[in-house]
Amino acid sequence: MIIVITGPTGVGKTKMSVEVAKKINGEIINADSTQIFKGLDIATAKVTKEEMDGIDHHLIDIKNIDEDYTVYNYQKDCRNTIDDIKKRGKIPIIVGGTGLYIKAALYDYQFVGDSNEQYQDKTNQELYDMLLKIDPGTNIHINNRKRMVRAINYFNDTNQEYSKKEKTDKLIYDDVLFIGLTTDRQKLYSIINNRVDKMLEEGLEKEAKKIYDTKIRTKAVMTPIGYKELFEYFDGVKTKEEQIKLIKQRSRRYAKRQYTWFNNKMNIKWFDVDYDDFNNTINDVLNYIKEVR
Repeated sequence: MIIVITGPTGVGKTKMSVEVAKKINGEIINADSTQIFKGLDIATAKVTKEEMDGIDHHLIDIKNIDEDYTVYNYQKDCRNTIDDIKKRGKIPIIVGGTGLYIKAALYDYQFVGDSNEQYQDKTNQELYDMLLKIDPGTNIHINNRKRMVRAINYFNDTNQEYSKKEKTDKLIYDDVLFIGLTTDRQKLYSIINNRVDKMLEEGLEKEAKKIYDTKIRTKAVMTPIGYKELFEYFDGVKTKEEQIKLIKQRSRRYAKRQYTWFNNKMNIKWFDVDYDDFNNTINDVLNYIKEVR
């Protein structure tokens, strides 16, 4: 069995995953794209040693912020980690809110190269003519050069038409259980706002300034909500208050996008979180796992 625990930012995934792992002999695999990187701790709400509570966690702090790490890399690493955990007789528990990472790891998600090097001497019309010969049913526009190259590369790699490429809704594992944590939207927004305040109390500004001073502006640094916003404050173009408000606003919007993504892409069993007594939600989730197993 593979268990996925997901949901929007701030909902309680970390605590739930650790408690579930304790009960079912599990190990946790991170599925948050920002927690892959060392030094991005507070803004990413990275699980602490104390929060891990003795449970093994994987795919956290495996890259430096000046290194590249793609969803393709995650797919390979996560699948290898799943195999390793299973071989040792334990249950993999994938935890996080980066839906594309979860999808790539568990579904028949194939990556297609879009390298343009061998086609640089070709005009869009010439590429389109090439594409029509191998994929007459294509609906790719002649001005979308990147997608045309991707479709041609896909045919060269698989001998199949890109327009007939299967949708990535087929699981490659037959024992995956998707669990989602949710709550009332206004309650979640309040939790997110308070969480940002707590991050600031814990040293978010100092952490962001340390990264700012490195002058590293990779995707790893500019993707998480919390750093790039404070960079504008450090640049002197925005006030601290403005940027804190922006961090909260962007975090709320991100949570909304996460809900939309998961509801459209995965068959998830949702649990309303009881924040007055989180143990009630833990027990509900454990009972559900027991029933399905």
